[in-house]
Amino acid sequence: MTDRITRKWWAIAIVILALGGAMGIVTTLGEATRVASATDALPIGSDSAAAVELREQLPESEGSTAVVLFSTDSGQLSPSDVTAIEARLTEVPGAGRAPVQRSDDGTALLAVVPVEANDATAIAEAVKEIRATVKADLPDGVTAQVTGPAAVQADLAAVFAGANTRLLIATASVVALLLVLTYRSPILWIFPLIVVGVADRLAAVLATHTLAAFDVVWDESTIGILSVLVFGAGTDYALLLISRYRDELRRHHDRREAMSLALRRTAEAVLSSSVTVVIGLLTLLLSLFPATRGLGLACAVGIVVAAFFVLLVLPAVLVIFDRWIFWPRVPREGEAALADGQSLWRKVGDRVAAHPKRVISITLVVLAVMAAGIAFIDTGLKTSDQFLQKPEAISASERLAQSFPAGSADPAIIVTTADPDAVTAAATGVDGIAGARLVNEGNGVAEVNAVIEAAPGSDEAADTVVALRAALVPVPESHVAGTEAVALDQAEASTRDRLVIFPLVLALVMLALVVLLRSIVAPVVLVSTVVATYFASIGASWWIFTKVFGFTALDDGAPLFAFVFLVALGVDYNIFLVTRAREEARTHGSREGMLRGLAATGGVITSAGILLAAVFAVLGVLPLVVLAQIGVIICIGVLLDTLVVRTLLVPAIAVVLGDRFWWPRKPFPAPETPQAPALEEAVPEVSTGGSRSNP
Repeated sequence: MTDRITRKWWAIAIVILALGGAMGIVTTLGEATRVASATDALPIGSDSAAAVELREQLPESEGSTAVVLFSTDSGQLSPSDVTAIEARLTEVPGAGRAPVQRSDDGTALLAVVPVEANDATAIAEAVKEIRATVKADLPDGVTAQVTGPAAVQADLAAVFAGANTRLLIATASVVALLLVLTYRSPILWIFPLIVVGVADRLAAVLATHTLAAFDVVWDESTIGILSVLVFGAGTDYALLLISRYRDELRRHHDRREAMSLALRRTAEAVLSSSVTVVIGLLTLLLSLFPATRGLGLACAVGIVVAAFFVLLVLPAVLVIFDRWIFWPRVPREGEAALADGQSLWRKVGDRVAAHPKRVISITLVVLAVMAAGIAFIDTGLKTSDQFLQKPEAISASERLAQSFPAGSADPAIIVTTADPDAVTAAATGVDGIAGARLVNEGNGVAEVNAVIEAAPGSDEAADTVVALRAALVPVPESHVAGTEAVALDQAEASTRDRLVIFPLVLALVMLALVVLLRSIVAPVVLVSTVVATYFASIGASWWIFTKVFGFTALDDGAPLFAFVFLVALGVDYNIFLVTRAREEARTHGSREGMLRGLAATGGVITSAGILLAAVFAVLGVLPLVVLAQIGVIICIGVLLDTLVVRTLLVPAIAVVLGDRFWWPRKPFPAPETPQAPALEEAVPEVSTGGSRSNP
């Protein structure tokens, strides 16, 4: 297969068809689209999801609500101000369904406006029109702001407006820069970047059409994160292949023969790595969050496409050209290969091998200290803390809380098939509920809004939702939704996801490594070190979030995404190392094989790790806290795994264990040493005269 890719004429056809076909698909078909559902972001089987589903049966069921807040810069609203405001509200569709509320201090006026849309884009357009309408021709000194669930969703949509393009440009720019620095060539970096770039565009198309075919939910962030992963993993695979190709060019005159050998010896590591990552990502299909399931499936498709392009398209692209593409560092036949020379990484390996137990002890202590921050982690971001830059919906909510009960902009939503008067009475009797009223009824379904007194996102608000649900237990078919109820359900679902997916990911990755390495000890060591890296990275990230960025908590989903990505991708580098170490150990023994493997892969794995860390850090270009948190955790984890765990800890453990590292495989043969000449060869022949000659 490798010979055909590198030698036969149709190798060029693969490149042309792959590039042309991919671009054709992107141009003619584009990414699949879907109609968003109000339950996309809600945990499957949760009380809030049941409420939203039941709410859709109402005859005038709006997708969300916006809250318009009018306030004065100083003093109270005058009668003429109120008249002008009410006149302005008559131009807002649906604003008259609920009575206008004036604050007790007279400085603010509140109006609830239904938004009859479920799609994020449609909601954003509706909120934009509401904001433009209510802010026009206001009396001097009066300010209009729009908040509420619809406004928050619209501001979130604004974060993702053009986000995929910005992420793609930023990611491609970072990859291009790091490839130039890695190869130190003005030419070579172009080829892997083009191949991976086309793979990314094709992956976006295939992923969305796969999700649509299986009716799996995805959201605005899915394709952006997919691009980051495809560029990161695809470029890592390309670095490994090109490094081995450069090495083989030092041994072989024919570049096609060199690529054939490089591809044959790289394919196992890339395939094993990609299979491990895909397995890890597919565990996200067990999540209770529909969008998380979509992200897992989409990214799995992306990894498959990236591996396909690197193993089938990139080799054909490279062998079309001669060695000059490596200029100015052109590999020459007869030069020392990486494993044979005294490179920096060989020197590091020798230092580690000289004191392996000391290296293990110091490294574990450092990781433990970094992981100490886990004890202080708090999860569950408030709505107001989800943005790096405060949007209008959040600032309006804060102003509203100065004049009205804190939950007025976003009440708890009770949807029931029971008597609405009984529901209203039960809700009103709950401590922490400022009031409840019927807002919609029909088709045997009623909607009651209950205003929570506590500040949004506070523990008191969550306790009020728990008490409200408990009070409604005697009332049949009554469910509670709203931002506070959704946050409570999301926290519970996130905890469940971690309890289910964490051990499953570890078990599946362990099984994949056992099959790959045909060993038990090595997979246990590798998985254990990756888990240690995860704890250290999330612990260290917590101090950065709280002391540097001022974040108050981790998003509920951040630990899960960081774990899956770090375990799957972190094992990659260990696979690259140990597969090369095993190859070298067949000739040089376990100890020397590990050191030669480190010498051969140290440079490329370090470059790959730095590149992947930088790519995930690009998620910070979006002003959304959860993506910034995921990016920082993975960035720190990948750097730790690359520079510390794979460079120091794993080689040190392998040196201490020796052949036991590969158990139950048979021990590798000891390296051959020159032997003394045989005795009979050293002793001169006896003369025919029967006397021995003098030596």
